[in-house]
Amino acid sequence: MSVITDSAALAELCHHLERQDFITVDTEFLRDATFWPRLCLVQVGADDGAWAIDPLAADMDLAPLWALLVEAPVPKVFHAARQDVEIVVRATAKVPAPLFDTQIAAMVCGFGDQVGYERLVFELAHKRLDKSSRFTDWSRRPLTDKQIRYALDDVIYLRTVYEALRDQLAKNGRSAWMQEELSTLTDPATYLAEPEDAWRRIRTRSTDPRFLAVLREVATWREVEARSRDVPRTRLLRDEAMLEVAAQAPKTLDALDRLRGVPKGLAGGRVGKAVVDAVNRALALEPGERPKVAGRPAIPTNTGPTVELLRVLLKMCCEDAGVAQRLVASGDDLERLAADDEADIPALHGWRREVFGNQALDLKHGRTALALKDGQVVVVDAGGGA
Repeated sequence: MSVITDSAALAELCHHLERQDFITVDTEFLRDATFWPRLCLVQVGADDGAWAIDPLAADMDLAPLWALLVEAPVPKVFHAARQDVEIVVRATAKVPAPLFDTQIAAMVCGFGDQVGYERLVFELAHKRLDKSSRFTDWSRRPLTDKQIRYALDDVIYLRTVYEALRDQLAKNGRSAWMQEELSTLTDPATYLAEPEDAWRRIRTRSTDPRFLAVLREVATWREVEARSRDVPRTRLLRDEAMLEVAAQAPKTLDALDRLRGVPKGLAGGRVGKAVVDAVNRALALEPGERPKVAGRPAIPTNTGPTVELLRVLLKMCCEDAGVAQRLVASGDDLERLAADDEADIPALHGWRREVFGNQALDLKHGRTALALKDGQVVVVDAGGGA
């Protein structure tokens, strides 16, 4: 087993890796009981081997690894990279670059929504992975040879998966699509959100400024507190409870204690006082200081059949193009498109418009129609011709 447990060996390895055509990268971490992920293992693969780097080894300095990931020009290949990248950004304030995500590439190449690594390895590398160590506690030492082999498989076969997807993107001319889809993943702002913006991640349909002001203050408090104590947000207050607090705006501990969604006893402790203080800060704001969000455009009640037709067309277009539906349009996007030709949705921009948007507008306005031909749904022009 190739396990790196000291800083000198790591520096030597990184010097070797930066001269590769590309490297594959994966991490094992824990965050069930923490706000920040606790990095337990880093796996890297090259054409001449794979290595497990132990961040928990005594006196391990990961500086050469961080430099390799964010400064060296060698491409870094991940699968479902979001949380791996978050770890790197927390350590360096930079995103690994150049970066390739095989899950995103697989969606662009028509493998479906959020396709798993195990499936890609089976379909592209023709290997079945042993997943018996998937529930390993990666913080425990020593790790067994079986656990190390399991971890290294995640970068060994990723090389074959990457090469197959890279070649397919080049063949179908979708490398530009891939880069467009990577834009959010490679934006440092994705990982460096300010506590004051935490409320935006909480799902709510309310546009009431008073409600949103309370939600913003409570969410900001929770974010700061969870980060400083390194505990999960939900250990302090669940999202459902925050929404009830925002709706009811309890000004006192007694009022907070009467809310059904707030755990019993919470009002009697430090958390309860902090929540009430946040509520009162929000209520003291002037109207102009409260958040304002644009209301969701009203969807006409008669658009239901149009949405269903667009849904069928979306499936057809994505199957023909060999791209995952999720990348092109959501159900909400279809509703907005049914109501408004100028809806600001991804399906009406860039490559998505070519794949689906233009055909959707033609269908909506009767320039084309859907029909059955030999048992298959097809698009026909308004005159009935296929």
